[in-house]
Amino acid sequence: MSAAPGEKTLNEINELIRLDTTSRDTNLPLIEKVIDKLHAVGVEHTLIHNAEGTKANLLATIPAHDGTTTGGIVLSGHTDVVPVDGQEWSSEPFEPAVREGKLYGRGTCDMKAFIGVILSRLTELTSARLKEPVHLAFSYDEEVGCVGAVGLVEKITELGLAPRGAVVGEPSSMRVIRGHKSMNVFKVDFHGVAAHSSLPGEGLNAISYATRFARFVDEVSAELRQGERDEAFIEPTTTMNVNRIDGGIAVNTIPALCTVFFEYRSLASVDREALTARMRAEAERLRDEMRQVNPAGRVDFSIQAGAPGLDTAPEAEIVELAARWGGETAQDKVTYGTEAGLFAGAGIPTVVCGPGDIAQAHAPDEFIELSQITACEQFIDAMIADLSQ
Repeated sequence: MSAAPGEKTLNEINELIRLDTTSRDTNLPLIEKVIDKLHAVGVEHTLIHNAEGTKANLLATIPAHDGTTTGGIVLSGHTDVVPVDGQEWSSEPFEPAVREGKLYGRGTCDMKAFIGVILSRLTELTSARLKEPVHLAFSYDEEVGCVGAVGLVEKITELGLAPRGAVVGEPSSMRVIRGHKSMNVFKVDFHGVAAHSSLPGEGLNAISYATRFARFVDEVSAELRQGERDEAFIEPTTTMNVNRIDGGIAVNTIPALCTVFFEYRSLASVDREALTARMRAEAERLRDEMRQVNPAGRVDFSIQAGAPGLDTAPEAEIVELAARWGGETAQDKVTYGTEAGLFAGAGIPTVVCGPGDIAQAHAPDEFIELSQITACEQFIDAMIADLSQ
């Protein structure tokens, strides 16, 4: 395998890297650039905007040679990247740089290299005599909880596209990944009553109840670690953690507000709705206790982000296809979450297979090995050949 990807591919990736699509900002400049490239080869598109109109998913179908737009394969990637705030970089994060066989820049690994390879093959895709369509699905806000992909998958279903499989190009070192855990993030606000610390009877201590909830999270976490297991994961059980607590304004003031952030990552076999309902019930129980002390007590339990896990059967056709196109067969499952579970939940058999190592994602000096980009090029080329008459 050649270590050097094509110049066209690198140019496409570099264009994407230079567009700062940090999740807190818009991704529309990138989407508009992709639209221009699609129009240049005669491909129409559909946009699915967020409520504010500041971000958009893009869905485009390259039809089969006979005009068919149903069935086929989805190639999916997210357009947003994580922040670079507080990180020390050796080069400008949004100015791609090649050093010693590696391409550096925010998003090189996660996951603009995959999208760039696809864009570099638009001419090949549109000129091929495809037996079935190829759908491009590019989302926003994956990094803050797979937010955009929800509407994207709904649109695929609404249009009746009925793909027979999907490949989500998250960095897997071009290994064909069949499974990952769900991702679920929560915010629980405990509202007490402020008072001078010398008069605790006149207040309601929000921190006291918040820490009791945090202890409950730890108890459930310990219980889950004794429960169902899947040895394909590094962490074989469902995990749950309190990851942040904010509360109090001064040492001489009874705190009126304390917020607990917690998350869990569950095996596909775990009932997410039931587990979430259990945590909500505990928050409501503590709310009732607070109100017995002071009727002004309140607890707000909110879901910040969530995406289902992935557990594609080893005998699924998409697994065999991805291996045929050059993906490396793998038995293990990955610790990170992706949008793949949303596709699978809509009845689209899905695998994760993309260039780059997840260990480089989100880190300062994020990079991707050039040889990984080449492997991805070969994967897409093989897919086009396999799907062609």
